[in-house]
Formats: sequence, C-alpha cells, structure tokens
Amino acid sequence: MTAPNRSTLWGRILVDELASGGLEAVCIAPGSRSTPLTVAFAEHPDVEVYSHLDERSAAYFALGRARRTGEPTALVCTSGTAAANFHPAILEADRARVPLLALTADRPPELRDSGANQTADQVKLYGDAVRWYADLPEPEADERKGRSLRTTAARALAQTVGVPPGPVHLNCPFRKPLEPIDVPGSVPEAFSETLAGSGREKAFVETEKGRVVPSDEAIRSLATALEGANRPLIVAGPADPADLCALDPDRIVAVAERVGAPVLADPLSGLRFGPHVADSGDSTGAATVVGGYDAYVSELPEPDLVVRFGASPTSKSLRHALRDADAAQTLIDPAGAWREATFTATDLLVASPDAVFERLLAELADSPDGSADPDRDGWIETVSEAERRHWAVRDDATTDEALAEDPFEGAILASVLEHAPEPATVFVSNSMPIRDADRFGRPNDSKLSVIGNRGVSGIDGITSTALGAGSATDEPLVLVTGDLAFYHDANGLLAVDRCGVDATIVLLDNDGGGIFHNLPIEAFDPPFTEQFKTPHGLEFEDLTALYDLEFDHVDPVDFADAYRRSLERDGTQVLSVAFDSERSHRRRDALEERVREELDTE
Repeated sequence: MTAPNRSTLWGRILVDELASGGLEAVCIAPGSRSTPLTVAFAEHPDVEVYSHLDERSAAYFALGRARRTGEPTALVCTSGTAAANFHPAILEADRARVPLLALTADRPPELRDSGANQTADQVKLYGDAVRWYADLPEPEADERKGRSLRTTAARALAQTVGVPPGPVHLNCPFRKPLEPIDVPGSVPEAFSETLAGSGREKAFVETEKGRVVPSDEAIRSLATALEGANRPLIVAGPADPADLCALDPDRIVAVAERVGAPVLADPLSGLRFGPHVADSGDSTGAATVVGGYDAYVSELPEPDLVVRFGASPTSKSLRHALRDADAAQTLIDPAGAWREATFTATDLLVASPDAVFERLLAELADSPDGSADPDRDGWIETVSEAERRHWAVRDDATTDEALAEDPFEGAILASVLEHAPEPATVFVSNSMPIRDADRFGRPNDSKLSVIGNRGVSGIDGITSTALGAGSATDEPLVLVTGDLAFYHDANGLLAVDRCGVDATIVLLDNDGGGIFHNLPIEAFDPPFTEQFKTPHGLEFEDLTALYDLEFDHVDPVDFADAYRRSLERDGTQVLSVAFDSERSHRRRDALEERVREELDTE
C-alpha cells in the first residue's frame, strides 16, 4: 500500500516533491492538524528537521538559515494563531528577499467560517508579503490531483528563489484521520507509484534559474559615464542572500580602481570584510573599500556620479548625502524594484549586480581610451584621508585608558569585528548595534559573513535568526544584540540545545531603548523615560540557568580578552557588557564632531 490514508498520502507526496526539488531543511512547530506534514518530514531521509516549540522563533530560525545559505528553508505549523505567528518573519523575508516556504495546515473547507475550534481565515493570510500563494486541494487518491500537487510544490519551491527571492505560502487543508492510521479503501492499491512513491531522483517539474543581465547599450553607457566622472562613487548597501552568494568582491574592486571610485561598503554588503580589502587601494595607500563614511560623508565634496546596489544603506548620514547630491545616480536591481526612499535615483538598471560588474569590467578593459585617471580632482585621496582620520579618532577612543574613563557601545562592535575568527558568521541586531557596526567596524581582510535583519529592521526574532544562520555552517557564530532584542526573543534561546547551535552572544545592556536618545522626543520627559527608553531592570543572568548557558558580566576594558576566550570554548556564552545609553550617545556625537574638526584642519 502506498499510504494508509489520504492525508498521510498527501503529506508524503508534498514532502517528497520538495525534497526532490532540493529542499534540505524544515522548521516544525508541534500541532495536530499539521500531523501529516510533520510525520512525512520526520520520515524523509533527505530533509533536516529542526523542532521548535514557538512558531515565531521557528520562523525566524528558518529565516536565519535561509539568509545564510541563500536557499529556501521550509516552515510547518498547525492551524489558527500558529500561522499568524509566522507573519513577522515572513514580512522580513519579503523585504530582505530571503527564500522561505511556509506550509500552514488548515481545517477542511466546510469548517471555515463555521465557528469550528482553532479555525481562522488562512486564505492569503500573508497578503502581498509572499511571492506566491496556493490553497492546496483536499487530499484525494486521484492521479490528476496528485500531479497537480507535485507541480504546485515544484512551482512553490522555484518561486522562493525567483526574481526577487522571498517567501511563498502553501495553505494545506487536511481531514481526519491525521495520523498514519490505516483506513481501508482510502488509497487504492493501484494508485500510481510514480506519484505516491518516495525517493524520486528528480523534481516533477525542473525549473532552471537564470540571471537578469544588462543590455550591451546599458553597459556601454554606464562605463562611459564612470570613465568621464571626476568624483564617481560606488555604494554597496545590505546584500540580499542571493547577491551575497553571487557577488565577486574582487571584480567590484577592480572596476572601482579602474575608474577611481571609492566603494562605500555597508557592514552587511559582503564587501566591507574579506581578502579583497587587503588588495584594494592604489600605490599611495589610498583605500578603495571604505567603512567610516557615516562620520564624514557630509563633509566630502559631492560626487558627480553614483552607482548603487543592494538595499538602502544603514547609514542615515549616507542616505541624506545621497539625497542632497546633485549627481546622476544609477540604482541596480535585478527585480526592477524601487529601493531608494529619498527618491533621488535618476536611473534604474534592471539587472543582477554581479552581471553588471562582470560586464563593466570587460567593457572597461576593452576601452580604447585606456583606464580613467585614478584620482581626478584628488577624489580618492580626499576620501581616503577622511577615512584615515576617522579611524585615528576611533582608535584613540577605544584604548584601555579611554574606555576606562568613558566607555561606549561602539567600542564593543569594533572589537567584535576586529577580533572575530575567520571564517566566522557575525549576526548584528537592529537598533544601535548595527549602527555602531556601521560606524566603528573597520574594513579588514578577514573572511567574515556579517548579516542582520534590515528588511523591516525589527528587533523581534534576533536571537532565533542568528541561531538559524549558525545552523547552516560549521563556522563560529557571534551574535551582537541589545538588551531589549534579547528579552524580546528569549524563547529563541531554546534552539541552542534543541537544535544544537553554539554561539558567543555579546549582550549590550543599557537597560532600555538607547536608540531613542537619537530622537527629538528625548527632550520631553515625561514621557521619554517610561514610554520610550523603557528601563526594565531585568537580570538576564537568570535566563542562562533556564537554557543552560554560561553568563559573564564583562567590563568594557576587558571585553576583547573575554571575547577571545569565549571563541576558544565549546558551548554558548553570554558576555554581558553594561552601558549608560545616554552617555554612549553623547560619546558618539563627540567622536563625530572630532572627525569633522580633524577634516577642517586640512
């Protein structure tokens, strides 16, 4: 017999097709209505199963794994509010272009809108946040429906990695019995083994992925503009997972050096860290890949041409400088999406960034005029000098003596990125940690994968996303998080033991929402302290006993040593570093002012 009943048959066909299409991992939260899917995944030898008790944490764990690999991870939950708890991670996957496949179990159609227990309207539950949606047919031992199910599964998997990649939702209604209980006559003996069998070598429908390539005319036009510009600039924003896997940093640096364009590399771009950084720059030591621009970009001369790719930059100063620049700005995006909230881009090039730079390098190499003057108007040297002065100021502020007198969170981010082992995966939380990584993470030649959730930039699911990313690699995992984000996803810590992921967790504890010191509401207290900063007074050490973690209170001066020790040890350690958020905020402002003063002395 191919299956004991129709629901079991349907679960097996669906899971088998997804595995045949290349799905390698699934995150499952327990529930009754999803039993056919859970059993089918648990029995399939080619899919790794991660069990989670909390649907929201499960979804973010899957998000992290898919972000790190660039390949889809599936999600399974029962009906009702369980499916709603996937929604925040699906929103992030949508905006960050992360491939996810949500499989939500549902009641059969006649129970919808009937008052039946644990029944919600799950039809198109996630709205336009998903790339594609399908309400699967009810289980039935019918060959045409079986072919439809396999085709739908193959299409869904392909859509997760389409252009642009993102989440897909399959709503899966099941009738009882849900367990693999024998129901005579439910599945005829003669039902096609081709449809019901397991271990297929190929997907039912093979989908060949391609690249969105630019036209010859577009490349010639952009190459000519770059060669003719006096102050060209390349801006690399946070990378989509697909771009992170595809981009060749050496090629981008080669184009930048050829036309004399500094590369302003977001910490999440995949360009700020790596061997290409050591090779970037000219014979005078002028840097091509720069990272301290947040502190000085407003003091630079305006660029006269900007080439941008990736998501919107983390740096507000950079976004504003681009907004105010009187320059042609070409935005490269393979989906032709508008990812530029200041609405100052002048050209949209619909193509994959890797294809554009591959073709640009070839076009520039064939240019009859040879390479452009690498430093027209002293542009590269001007940017490099600003970069050098920024890091000199930062280095003065992060000595042991300076930290003992005036500690601030940015010094911890600088240390995390400077002393991370290579290779390593470093996940940086939203709010102040990613901003400090942007400001104080100096470009270096270490093989680091620095990632974060900048799609909708929430602080929910941070720990789970990081642990999901760690599950996809044997590299050491470092998570840098603030106290509110750590509290918000405390449930996610269960994955350390349950999913077998170790990490060094750097907890920046400033007792509340320090980022709100950046906003005008700071001047209005009340309600600032209680309603915005929201001090909580929690002792996070209590969590470590619950989740069997090691906990260490670390003085900022001693952080680098404690960090190195943690990286050398097995298990998961939480390194908690306490700060006064207002004092850190004033320290950041003072350092930025010092950089400006340094530049004014030229």
